[in-house]
This record gives sequence, structure tokens and C-alpha cells, in this order.
Amino acid sequence: MRIGNRQGRAVILVENGTIDVETTSKDRFSSSIDEAISHLDEVRSWWQSAAVGAPVDAFDESMFHELGPVVDNPSQVFAIGLNYHAHANEMGLNLPEVPMVFGKFASCLTGPFARVPRVSEMTDCEAELVIVIGRRGRDISVDDALDYVAEYCVGQDMSDRELQMRGSPAQFSMSKSFRHSGPVGPWLTSSDEVVDPNDLDIICKVNGQVFQDSNTSNMIFSVRDIIAYVSTVCELRPGDIFFTGSPDGTGKGQSPPRFLQLGDVVSTTIERLGTISNEVVAPM
Repeated sequence: MRIGNRQGRAVILVENGTIDVETTSKDRFSSSIDEAISHLDEVRSWWQSAAVGAPVDAFDESMFHELGPVVDNPSQVFAIGLNYHAHANEMGLNLPEVPMVFGKFASCLTGPFARVPRVSEMTDCEAELVIVIGRRGRDISVDDALDYVAEYCVGQDMSDRELQMRGSPAQFSMSKSFRHSGPVGPWLTSSDEVVDPNDLDIICKVNGQVFQDSNTSNMIFSVRDIIAYVSTVCELRPGDIFFTGSPDGTGKGQSPPRFLQLGDVVSTTIERLGTISNEVVAPM
């Protein structure tokens, strides 16, 4: 099942369009994407019985701008730094011994085809697998960790390297939380459609030129590891988001560095999960 946020309403995406969750369920479920995530098992069960004959609204690539962020109001947005071997190397930093966790503030989240601001001359892009939590839990074991994942999607961690490196220690959360610096989407793909989240090709292109080309198998800490580790400190809740780290090939990692310019189009694709595309514009 693929579920998305179309003009502020939860929809199921099918081959020839979208199906409104609230309308088709006859108000059994609300129009809220966050509510749908909180009751995902119920929504999936309902959908399996309601799919045949459900009214379909037209939807094609010309309407992609109607898609909003796949979670509206997460209680927590976690991010993992330096989680690919080659990315740590290109940044000239040692491999972390435990997951390097910071936060992207929720106000930075935006739709999968939103315009993103060039906030400095060192604005950078980082392709990331994003996971969305579906169950509440603490002290989750590595073996059980994937049972707490509701869905997966594509994310882009836009970063202002100038602010990030302005002080010591570095400003990770602030430098990655500007308006529209967290595009996510294009929709949520349920976990039952992803056999192994740590075996997905991930590619980022700028104006069609490949910057990042890797596979999530190259993570230092797997999706299971990340969930288990964070849950030893934080209670995970439905709708919580994890940006799981970025491969090598970021703008800062280019030789010479190549940061984003006005008019650049950043396209991020993850196998089985789709593509998001973001034009770089002046600060909003």
C-alpha cells in the first residue's frame, strides 16, 4: 500500500490515480495523514477489502505539486550523521562508534516537489532513506526493530554547511532545519513492500548529473541498529521520522566542492520508493 498527502488529505495511491481515505471509508478514518499512520494496520485491513470498485481521482505527474509532506506533525524527527563509510571519509572524519544522532526540527519538513531555499553559498544536498515509525516503544531489540516501522520514503537533507561549521562544535540541527530543508515523499510505501531496507539503491542527481550513487547496504548502522539505539533513550511514537544518513557524493564531498546554485534541480531516487525533485530558489 502506498499512502500520501494530497492537498492536505490522506490518499491511497493506485496505478491510475488516488483514492481519498476519509471519503471512501465513509468517515471511518479522517482525512489526516498523521491519523492514518497512527492506525495503519486498520487502514491497511480496510483497504484490502475496499480496493475493488473504490472511486479514483485522476492523478499524474502534472499534479505532483499537490503532494505534501508525508507526515504533517511528527512529535520527533531524528537524523543520523556520518552513517555511510565513504561519506565519513569524504568529510575527513572518523567513523562513529555509535549512531551519531541529531534532530531536524519538524518545521523544516515539506512536500516532495517543493522549492528549497539556497540559504548560503554553501547550501548542500544529501539523499537519505527515511523511515516512519508506526508503533510506540522503548528499549526495542535489534531483532524486533523493523516491526516498529510503518513505512518508508525518500528524503532530502538540505544542509547549510556555512552555519554547520561556523562554530565548534558543529551546528547540525540548526544548519539542517531551514524552511523547506526537509523534503520527504513522494508517498509512504508500507513496510510489507520493502523486503530489506538495507538493500535499496539510492541516487541523487543535480541537473541530471549524478552526485550520489550508493546502496543502503553501505550504512555503518542498519535501520535495525538505529531504531534499537535511539529507543534506549527516547520513546518512539507513531509518526516519528528518521533520516537514516547520506552516502558519499555530497556537494561538499565533490572535488572541488560544488554547492547548490539558484535554479538547480535536485532529484533523489530510492529503489522501490520513488523520486522526489526540488528546485533551488532564493531564501523564502
